[in-house]
Amino acid sequence: MRCIYCSQQTKVTDKRESPDGIRRRRECLKCKKRFTTYEKPEKKEIIVVKKDGRREQFSKEKLKSGVIKACEKRPIPTKEIDEIINDIEEKLLNKGKEVKTDTIGKMVMQNLKKLDKIAYIRFASVYMDFKDVKDFKEVMRKV
Repeated sequence: MRCIYCSQQTKVTDKRESPDGIRRRRECLKCKKRFTTYEKPEKKEIIVVKKDGRREQFSKEKLKSGVIKACEKRPIPTKEIDEIINDIEEKLLNKGKEVKTDTIGKMVMQNLKKLDKIAYIRFASVYMDFKDVKDFKEVMRKV
């Protein structure tokens, strides 16, 4: 890497892990000034394809908000919700650049079905766009 002060070559004097990535302390071979750089891997971008064909960037916060609403007033620790969200995000990163909302919805429903039946039904009612009580009864029979 080049020096930020004089553009000459630098050497790494210290390297360690940090929350911001790999922290490297550098020293210029010519002017002897020191500076710090951080290196972190670039996350792969996930594009969500909506039912109407629109595309938007995947939002972990939006996904978490939906799961939290489904789990509201249920005895589900936040840690378990975070694990679900992280698991889904990891699977989406392995799927490819574009993912349909149906795929994300099915992944959430699979996880909620194992975790809490009421949260599963709440999420399903929004995801599957229930129209009346018959829709609720149908899902409840399957659970």
